Amino acid sequence: MSTYDETVAACALNKLFGDHPKSILPQVEEAGSALALFDNQLDRSELEWAVKELENVRKGGFRFLSLFDEDYPPSLRDLPDPPFGIYLNGSSSPTEIFNLRPMVAFVGTRDLSPYGRAWCQKLVKGLADAHVPPTIVSGLALGIDGVSHQTALECGLPTIGVMATGIEEIYPRQHESLARKMVFSPGCALVTDYPMHTTSMAWNFIRRNRIIAGLARAVVVVESKTKGGSLMTARYANDYGRDLYAVPGRLDDTRSAGCNSLIEAQMAHIITSPEQLADALGLGGTRRYRGQGGSWVTYQAGDPPEEVLRARLTKRYGPSSPLIPLALAIQADRGISAEALSARLHRPYSEILSSVGTLEADGIVTTDLLGRCSLTLPFI
Repeated sequence: MSTYDETVAACALNKLFGDHPKSILPQVEEAGSALALFDNQLDRSELEWAVKELENVRKGGFRFLSLFDEDYPPSLRDLPDPPFGIYLNGSSSPTEIFNLRPMVAFVGTRDLSPYGRAWCQKLVKGLADAHVPPTIVSGLALGIDGVSHQTALECGLPTIGVMATGIEEIYPRQHESLARKMVFSPGCALVTDYPMHTTSMAWNFIRRNRIIAGLARAVVVVESKTKGGSLMTARYANDYGRDLYAVPGRLDDTRSAGCNSLIEAQMAHIITSPEQLADALGLGGTRRYRGQGGSWVTYQAGDPPEEVLRARLTKRYGPSSPLIPLALAIQADRGISAEALSARLHRPYSEILSSVGTLEADGIVTTDLLGRCSLTLPFI
C-alpha cells in the first residue's frame, strides 16, 4: 500500500512539469489522480524527493498548497495551465490571503521615472479608498513592483509578492525588509511555484509573470518599455481573460512606450484617474473630504452628497455665493442646459452663462458641445 498522497504527487509534478503543467494535466485526468501517474509512467523516486521537500517546507515555517487542496487559490485553479502547487509564506490563512478580496496586479519597469512612481502611488492609494479595497499583487522586484507593495502596506491594503525563486530566497536583497513586513502583515504573503533553493535566473521570471496574471482579476501596467516582463504579464492577462489597464505616458519616453502600445493596440484600457480605475474594476470608488474637526469623511463614488458639495463650495466661495445653488442644481440634474438653469433659479440667462463659466474655469463644472452642464467630481 502506497505511503504517498496527492499532495506529495502534486509537489513532484510541480518540479517535473512546472514550466509546462498543461502538457501533463490531460494525463492526470485520464489516470484519475496525480499519484497514479507514478505507478506506471513516472519515476517514483521523485515522490521521495517530494516527501523531503515538503518536510523542508514545514521546517521552514512555509506551506505548500497543491492543485488538489481546498485552500488552493481559485483564480489559479481556473487557468488552462495552473501550477500543480504553490509555496506560501505568510502569517494569515490561505482563505484570508486569496478569498476575501478581489486581487489587482500592478506591474511595470524597474527603471521607473518620477512620473511612474507618482502614478503607481496615486492608483494604489485610490484603490485603498474604494468601497471594496482589493489585494495588490506584484512581483517583489525593484521599481513599480516595490512601489506598489510598499504603498499598499502604507495604505492598509494586503499585498501579495509573487517570486521567481524558492520561497526561502528573497530577491532582490534590497527588498528583504519589505518582504518581512509582507509576511507578518494581515492578508499579505509571498508566493512562488518554484521548489525551494531555486535561485534567481532570468528565465524564471516568465513563469513568475504567469502566476501574477493568473492570481489577479485585473492587471495594471504603470510604466513599461516595449520589451520586458510587464508586457509578458500583459499578454498572459489577455490570454487568461483578465482585464488589462495601462497608464499612458509621453510619446518620446521609452519607459512609457510599452503602455502606449498596449493602448494603441486596444489591448489595454487607458487609465485617466484613480477613481476611473476603481469604478472600471467594479470596486465602488470613494471620495474623501475633510469635515469639521479635520477628520476625513468618505462617501461612495458617484455624485457627492449635497452637504459635501455645499461645504466645499462654501469654503471656496463663501456662504452667500450664488455659485452654490447653481452647482447644486447642476448636481441634481446632470446635463441640464443654461436655459433650464435660468428658468429654475429665476436668474437672467446671461448671468447663468457667466456663473457657469466661472465654475468651469475653476474645474467644478464641465459643459459639452451642446451646452449641457455636469459636475466635475475630482475637485471634491
